[in-house]
Amino acid sequence: MPYYIGDVIKDSRKLVARTPEKFRETGIEVFTETRVGTVDIKEQAVLTEDGKKLPFDFLVFGTGTRAFTPGMPGEDREGVFVLKGLSDAIRIKQLLQDTPCRRAVIIGAGFIGLEMSEAFREAGIETTMVHRGTLPAARWDPELSRPILEEMERHGVAFLPNTRVTSIEPGSDCRNRLNTSAGPLEADIILLALGVRPDVDLARESGITLGPSGAIAVNFAQRTCAENVYAAGDCCESYHRVSGRWVNIPLGDIANKQGRVAGSNIGGDPMTFPGIVGAQSFKIFGLEAAAAGLSEREATAAGFHPVSTILWGNSAARSMPTAKRVGLKLTADRGTGKLLGVQAVGEAGAVSRVNTLSAALWAGMSLEDVAYLDLAYSPPFGGAWDPIHIAAQGLLRKL
Repeated sequence: MPYYIGDVIKDSRKLVARTPEKFRETGIEVFTETRVGTVDIKEQAVLTEDGKKLPFDFLVFGTGTRAFTPGMPGEDREGVFVLKGLSDAIRIKQLLQDTPCRRAVIIGAGFIGLEMSEAFREAGIETTMVHRGTLPAARWDPELSRPILEEMERHGVAFLPNTRVTSIEPGSDCRNRLNTSAGPLEADIILLALGVRPDVDLARESGITLGPSGAIAVNFAQRTCAENVYAAGDCCESYHRVSGRWVNIPLGDIANKQGRVAGSNIGGDPMTFPGIVGAQSFKIFGLEAAAAGLSEREATAAGFHPVSTILWGNSAARSMPTAKRVGLKLTADRGTGKLLGVQAVGEAGAVSRVNTLSAALWAGMSLEDVAYLDLAYSPPFGGAWDPIHIAAQGLLRKL
């Protein structure tokens, strides 16, 4: 959606996977603009707020997430947005097209906030990011998130770290004024990019068990505690193959896979969802950033004894003029040598290397396995010893 707002994607219809009309062509009835009031698991019926009663043999919760908002005064003012769904993106883009916007403030420094800072700057809007932490992309090691901050600042994004927000009120020079611990900021548009929470109210109220993460608990077939009730996507948990724990990581690729598994089981073709390793990526101006597996903090919480190394290598052979710096962090378990996590940042080659190591994490490979992986060598894409090899061998010496 940031790429639609930034006009990289011109047509919002390209972001619609399937229209209600297409669903109906295959015999699937769709009720739009309809809210569910209650779900009666015992009577196997869904009751909508406008009085419809929909009996079911099987039920799937696909309620997704809700954008988190801090609950501060003024966050419902005109010009203040969250970016959770396509309708939010359309409203934001419409405002940018209809109203001159000189200044934008983004509250939060996660994926959406970072991508939107690029979209705003590409539109020529003066942009400030307010963050309660020290560096953007908090999941990444500070040595890797500093280049992200430098890239933002090179492109004119002002960054206010360690800053609390308190309220939004009418501005004098712009539509709104955001009051913060660092002083007031005036903006024509304010984006609340503070993350999401699983939308589980209906499930909880109907007696469906929630997991430790606060999302709906499911088994490997996507079934909940009720035999004929399933859940898929951002509202439910996934099994993390590295930590061995059930977690909630709201990503679209995970949701698609879980939906297919739930549907297959309901249709009588048994299928399981084998889990995740938490692979994720984003782009910020000229930088790629990606990660998979566990951070050091997550590894410690899961009972491992993590040890890490950070390597700055090259995306191509050093002799190639196209070579760009790429930073790679590997984390392993000191006792077993098992690979636990990876992070990468660079102008090129960061996502491809994390994808390779995501497969290694999926397979439960050790550092020794990774240190001599047979990778496709060619000078335009890496050296005979890839940064993956060099980092893994360096980390082995620390064990």
